Amino acid sequence: MLKIFKRLTVKEWLMMLLSVVFVCIEVWANLKVPDYMSSITKLLQNSSTKVADVMDPGWRMIGFSLLGFASAVVVGFIAARVAASFTTRLREDIFNRVMDYSDAEIKNFSIPSLLTRTTNDLTQIQMLITMGLQVVTMGPIMAIWALTKIWDKSSSWTMSLGVAIVVVVIMLAILLILAFPKQSKVQVLTDKLNSTTREILTGIRVVRAYNAEDYQDDKYNEVNNNITRLNLFVYRLMALMNPVMTAVSSGLTLAVYWIGAYLINDVKLPELTQKALANGSYATDFASSMNDRVAVFSDMVVFTSYAMQVVIGFMLMAFVFMILPRALVSARRINEVFALESSVNFKEETSKTPDRTGEVEFHNVSFRYSKTSRDVIEHVNFTAKKGETVAFIGSTGSGKSTLISLIPRFYDATGGYIKVDGVKLKHYSEKDLNDKIGFIPQKAVLYSGTIRSNMNFGESTQTPLSDEAIWEALELAQAKDFVEGKEKGLDTEVAQGGTNFSGGQRQRLAIARALARKPEVLIFDDSFSALDYKTDKKLRHDLHEKLADTTKLIVAQRISTIMDADQILVLDKGVVVGQGTHKELLANNAVYQEIAYSQLSKEELENGK
Repeated sequence: MLKIFKRLTVKEWLMMLLSVVFVCIEVWANLKVPDYMSSITKLLQNSSTKVADVMDPGWRMIGFSLLGFASAVVVGFIAARVAASFTTRLREDIFNRVMDYSDAEIKNFSIPSLLTRTTNDLTQIQMLITMGLQVVTMGPIMAIWALTKIWDKSSSWTMSLGVAIVVVVIMLAILLILAFPKQSKVQVLTDKLNSTTREILTGIRVVRAYNAEDYQDDKYNEVNNNITRLNLFVYRLMALMNPVMTAVSSGLTLAVYWIGAYLINDVKLPELTQKALANGSYATDFASSMNDRVAVFSDMVVFTSYAMQVVIGFMLMAFVFMILPRALVSARRINEVFALESSVNFKEETSKTPDRTGEVEFHNVSFRYSKTSRDVIEHVNFTAKKGETVAFIGSTGSGKSTLISLIPRFYDATGGYIKVDGVKLKHYSEKDLNDKIGFIPQKAVLYSGTIRSNMNFGESTQTPLSDEAIWEALELAQAKDFVEGKEKGLDTEVAQGGTNFSGGQRQRLAIARALARKPEVLIFDDSFSALDYKTDKKLRHDLHEKLADTTKLIVAQRISTIMDADQILVLDKGVVVGQGTHKELLANNAVYQEIAYSQLSKEELENGK
């Protein structure tokens, strides 16, 4: 928690300090009110007291009550302002940190967990600050201040207050022992609930297609019931706090008045005798005794008021046990995000000047996901010169996508090195490297907005792109026809994830978006998989004709997609087992032959169709 609070600005610390000052003013004002209750009681015992005499302390009581109310409003405003500004900045910092993560760090946390940490966990911190400034700081201040007001009163009354405090402390101890450990598990279960929900909703069509609703319902209900049972246990314990506090306050009031009755009764009235009447002492003694009884009654009323303030103070402190456990867990989880540094670090500026364009070199490159795992890419060597097309093929899990993910530095190679335009990747700034590379992932990603906004996504040499440039990219990606067929054309709305387009349309839009940036190197990570053979062939032909100077790296499953490549790398379990042209590999590479003949006939392969 302290690490989180170190992120508070000086202004926020000063505002928090100011709120404590106003809390003290509020407590002081509230504790002044019983003093005037005592004054009013003493005035009422005097037969000569006028209404005006009573109104003066009465108005003071009203004034102090209004001062306490105003102070509470100010504290609430400051607490809300500090909590909102702090969590807003924290949310931005977490988002920026996550944006700097490589794929390895993202997988380390999982996306549902990162979402929970950015939303639910931050909400817990915000509640802690809001409630802390308004309630938690007030509790001990009020309890201690009120105790100083009544400590010198009747020992019997003080003892009854002590008993009440002991009961409250015991209840808080029970909450601390039983509820605190359970609260720490809530956020972990929330992660799991979000993960399960996301998984089910993402694959909802598969669930329906397999009639797996009951299976997924059971899976969801199990996770949901776990977090429900935990919350029920915690909040049932918390629910005891209100009736116990009510019983304590009511019992304390009863005890104070019960003891007060005995104290009043102990003030003896004088005996009515002829002698007392004769010398006139009876009236004086009677008046004195009644004044003593009224004084005891006055002290009893004031003590009750202050005692209730002490109990309320402890009640306010009890609120911390409702919010602190989850807030501590949330703070730890947020600190974990800040503590994890990205394994891929870019330079602020490119430190070396490229001496060529469109060239990619792999020098004995190896990669493993962790230090304890085995290499998934082993000793890969190849060079893609400007304008060449280099393709990668192999069975599922052979490391094709992982290999090309090293070029835009989604991961860093753990062995060897990669050069782009003659400069090692680690010498590039993130912006300069991304400007050179156009990456089209296997799963096309579109963002909510319009086709135009998706085409202008990110920085481009011509941002914002002209309509002419957009249409040119769409035409090259074989997407122009279906976009023209839309009523709004480039202003056609795109749903989140592009779900209002078919898989092939999404892929072509994603390809067009990368082409519009005019990068030196285009990376296609199985980006033609959703295209029909005719569109695939036409797209590859146009890329070859119109982007002759652009280097193209293609991962594909279909032999027909890569047959015309200048160089083909065949991968098997992360190792390059074949390297050459289509004809060379078809003639002498068993792995390539097995893949090729499983897809096309011998005639089609030899004719290059």
